[in-house]
Amino acid sequence: MASGQSQKFSLVALTGMVVGSMVGAGIFNLPGRFGTATGPFGALIAWAIAGTGMYMLARVFQALAERKPEIDAGVFAYAKEGFGDYMGFLSAFGYWLGSCLGNVFYWVLIGSTLGAFFPVFGGGSTITAIVVSLIGIWTFHFLILRGTEQAAFVNSVVTVAKIVPIIVAILALIFVFNYQQFSENFFGGPGMPEKTLFQQVRDTMLITVFVFLGIEGASVYSRFAKTRADVGRATILGFLGVMGLMVAITLLPYAAMPQASIAGLRQPSLAGVLESVVGHWGAVFISIGVLISVLGAYLAWSLICAEVLFAAAKSKDMPKMFAVQNGQKVPANALWLTNIVVSLFVISTYWSRDAFNFMLDMTSVTTLLPYLLVAGYGVLIARRGEGYETVPGERKRDEVISWIAVAYTLVMFMAAGLKYVLLVAVLYVPGTIMYAWARREQKLPLFSSIDVFIFAATAAAGLVGLYGLLSGTITP
Repeated sequence: MASGQSQKFSLVALTGMVVGSMVGAGIFNLPGRFGTATGPFGALIAWAIAGTGMYMLARVFQALAERKPEIDAGVFAYAKEGFGDYMGFLSAFGYWLGSCLGNVFYWVLIGSTLGAFFPVFGGGSTITAIVVSLIGIWTFHFLILRGTEQAAFVNSVVTVAKIVPIIVAILALIFVFNYQQFSENFFGGPGMPEKTLFQQVRDTMLITVFVFLGIEGASVYSRFAKTRADVGRATILGFLGVMGLMVAITLLPYAAMPQASIAGLRQPSLAGVLESVVGHWGAVFISIGVLISVLGAYLAWSLICAEVLFAAAKSKDMPKMFAVQNGQKVPANALWLTNIVVSLFVISTYWSRDAFNFMLDMTSVTTLLPYLLVAGYGVLIARRGEGYETVPGERKRDEVISWIAVAYTLVMFMAAGLKYVLLVAVLYVPGTIMYAWARREQKLPLFSSIDVFIFAATAAAGLVGLYGLLSGTITP
C-alpha cells in the first residue's frame, strides 16, 4: 500500500476494497450453519437483525474516525479513551484473541475442506490435520518475518479467487431454483428438530457476527478517497453488496435441497450445495476457491494479530517488548507470541467435539467486547458533543445510531449464551498478567477503584468457566 499515499481511489475502487476486506472464509460455510438452525423465514429475520446492527456499527466507526481523528492506535483505543486503561486492555486483548481464534478457524476449515478428498483430514481436527496446520502456521510465520511486500499482490489474487466461485454458485443456484422445494423449507423443512422461531434465529446470530468481522476496516480507507463523501458511499455500497452475496448464499440452497440435507453437509457447505446442482466438479471448484481464499485471509489476519499487539504495546497497553520491530519492519515479538498461541489453540481442537463451529463461535464472542465498547464510546462523545462543534445537528442522529449498535452487541452476547461468555472470561484472566506487566514497566498503580470491580467480575466468571471445563458441564 506504499504507493497508495499518492494514489487516490475512485468510488468503484473504494467499494471494491470494502468488499474485499469483508468477504472472508465464513461465507462458504453459511448454507450448512443456517440449514442446521433455521428455514428461509428465520434466515430472513436473522439477516434483517444482523444487517441493521452491523450497519449501525459501521456508522459508529465512521463517526468516530471523523470526530476523533487523533485516536488512531486501533479499535481498542476508543475503549481506553472512554472507559479507562483496564477496559482498553481487555478490548485490545479480546480483539487480538479473536484474531488468533479466527486464524485457528482458518486452519480447521482448510483441514475440513481437504477432508472431503482425503479422509485422513476428517473434520479438520485429526492428528494429520493438526500436524499440517502447524507446518503451515510456522511456514507463514517465517515468510512474514522476512517482510510483507508481497501482501498486496497476494490480496488481489485472493479477492478474485473468493468472489468468482461465489458468483458462479449463485448463478447456478438461480438457474435451478425450485419454488416447491423452497416453500417446503420456508418455515423449517421436514425431518428437522422442532424449534421456536426465536430459537431458530438465535442459533444463527453468531455466524452473522463472524461473517461481518472486518467491517471496521471500511473507514480505514478514507485517506485514499478522491473525495471525502465517497468514503460514506463506499461503505454503504460495499456493505450492501456483501450483504446481498451473503443473503443469496444463505437462501438459494433452500430451493435446491431439503433443509435436512443442507444441515447434513460437511463444511465448507457451499461445496456440497454446488456439487448437488452441477456434479462433483462443483465441489472441487468451490474447495479450490476456499483454500486460496483462506490462505490469503490467514496471511492478512496474521499481520493484523501482530499489528494489534504492536499498536497496544506502542500505546503502553501491553508490555513494551511487543513494540519491537525487526530489520524488515515486522513486529517480530508480537508475531512470535501470536503464532505460539495459535499453535496451542490448533492442538486443543483435537479434544473438541465440533472444532469447526466452536472456533467460529469463540472468534465471534471475543470480538463482541471491543465492538460493544466502541459503540459505547460513540454514545459518550455524542452525549458530550465532543467533535460536533461544527456539526451540532449530527449529534442526536449519531447518538441514536450508537445506542442501536450497543443494543445489537448486547443481543449478540445473549444469543451466544453463557457458555461462550464464561470461556472467554477463562482466557481474559491469565491475559491480565500482560496488563500487570505493562503497568509495572510504567511504574503505575495496577488498578483504579473501578478497575478492581471489573477484574473481580471477570475473575469470578473465569473461575466459573474453568470449573465448568474441569467438571465437564461446559464442553468445547
